[in-house]
Amino acid sequence: GVRLVESGGGSVPVGGELRLSCVASGVTFSRYCMSWFRQAPGKERERVASIVSLRGDYRTTYGASVEGRFTMSQDHAKNTLYLQMNSLRPEDTAIYYCAAGRYWWPDCPSDSALYNTWGQGTQVTVSS
Repeated sequence: GVRLVESGGGSVPVGGELRLSCVASGVTFSRYCMSWFRQAPGKERERVASIVSLRGDYRTTYGASVEGRFTMSQDHAKNTLYLQMNSLRPEDTAIYYCAAGRYWWPDCPSDSALYNTWGQGTQVTVSS
């Protein structure tokens, strides 16, 4: 079956950095939109970043609140997604999930309902 396992969360001060990883099994990256979402207490799940590929070309999409600070990448050899998070802010505090969803080129959907496979999540806490 398909499985996604996140790691790399933790507690950092404002302005700090973290790199999240998501190891995938049973998923061929080229057939899906792969995304990072986050959910803070009392808030809806929010798409942070997505990546999709077509014949060796890649497109990444970022949420407005993380554009320029976060970078999503994927390593096909390791079947792993990454989310490099820089200049972290208190409002970045949330549980971060990776997800596999419907393939769409070049813009992956931001609606979490279109993603059918999720990891268990990893907590990121940014303290001021």
